[in-house]
Formats: sequence, structure tokens, C-alpha cells
Amino acid sequence: MTSPLPVLFITHASPFLATDVDKGNEFRAWGKSLPTPKAILVFSAHWETNRLSFGETSPHTQLIYDFGGFPDDLYQLQYPAPGATEWLEPIRNLLEGYGQIEETQRGLDHGVWVPFLHLWPEANIPILQMTMPSTMSNQDLFDLGRRLAPLREQGVLIISSGALTHNLREAFRRRYAQPPEWVTQFDQWVVDTVNGDRSDLLEWETRAPFALENHPTPEHFRPLLIAVGAASEADAVQSPITGYEMGVFSRRCIEFYAVTTG
Repeated sequence: MTSPLPVLFITHASPFLATDVDKGNEFRAWGKSLPTPKAILVFSAHWETNRLSFGETSPHTQLIYDFGGFPDDLYQLQYPAPGATEWLEPIRNLLEGYGQIEETQRGLDHGVWVPFLHLWPEANIPILQMTMPSTMSNQDLFDLGRRLAPLREQGVLIISSGALTHNLREAFRRRYAQPPEWVTQFDQWVVDTVNGDRSDLLEWETRAPFALENHPTPEHFRPLLIAVGAASEADAVQSPITGYEMGVFSRRCIEFYAVTTG
């Protein structure tokens, strides 16, 4: 019996990751350790709408460079991965009752293509992006992941892309020689919670230490809730990438994976 594919939460970092060789190598090593999926279903903090929608299903030749003021070479990068049209119907079947899911021609945003450049540099795996519904509660996002979980048995890798901590204003307000306690405590709370009672994540705003300091707005944390929903309670957890940038940004990525026995 084939084990279900893992579920990933990626801290996608800034667009500079796309051309950072050292940090990119960490993602490349992670990608090489993963089983090869038939397709990838991905959610990104950088695409929020009022209702569920699909991104483009044609080859991803028109990326979204949703950032400004960066070096010109970042706007020339391409990631022409195949589309994943054949997975529209299976996903719609799993999400029966969610209403009509709109198909759009929106390309991949940097929360997807920047880390994917390193994870799967050949750009040969079909990708389907779905929107992060801003109208969904924490419980709704968890339930969405749970509804999509059967895709893991069918060869689809479910990925959520966001950031474990994301306070841009504080990052540019001052320089930190070391990560402050309000960042490290939040980071450790997430580690303890994904390895313990994951239901606490549904009330992370009040249960996590320094939640507001790390996420003045919640959009970069919310993708984790989809990943946790798609994961099995029996899944093991590892953090293939850790560390901090600019003091206040945790680089932690999380992988939920089935443990085989026998």
C-alpha cells in the first residue's frame, strides 16, 4: 500500500529567496527528499478572495511579480510548470457543498514560484493554485484542508505557503542582532502545538504568545490551518528549514508526513 503524500507548510520568505544560492540549496535538499507527486495543489497568502477560486490551468508562463522595488532580474525569472486541468473535477467533487468554484487565468504569485524554483527546479510537476478565502474562519480553513486530504492518497501534494512570523513594519523599524523573545516564543509555540494538541491552532490569536506582534494581519499564518486540516492526526512532523531572517522572520517550514510501520 502506498503511503499518502506529505502536506507542506512553506515559509516563502522574500522574493530575494529566488536568487539566494545558500538558502535556495536548503529548499533544493528538501525537494529531493520528497516523493514525486502527480500534481501539486497550493494555497498562498498572496491570493485572497471572497470565495474559492482556481488559478490558471494552462502552463504557467505568466507569473505574477507581486512586489515592487526589487532588482530587475527578479522580474525576468520564469517557472513554466504545467497546469493541472485534470484535477479540477476531483477537487470539485471533494468540495461539494462549497458552491461554484470559479476558474480564473490568474498566474502563480511569488508565494508559490519563488520557493518552487528551488524545490522543483525542473518545473515539470503540474500545479494548481487555489485562493485563500478571506471570508473563512480558522475552523473553515481547517475543514477545507480536511476535505481535500483524500488527494494525498491520489498522488497530489498539498502545500500551503505563508510565513510563520510576519511583522514587516517591525523588521524595517529596527535591526535585531538576535531574534527577540516575542518571536522565538511564538515560533516555539507553533512547534509544540503541531506536535501536540493541534486544535489550539484554531484559536491561535488568543492562545499563542505574542500573536499580534508576530502577525499584525493574519493572512500569512492562515495557510497553516489548511495544511493542519489536510494532515492526519497520526502524521509525524518535521521542520526541514529553520532559522531567522532580520531577527523577526522565522524561516521555519513544516512537513506533515505519514509514518510507515513494518
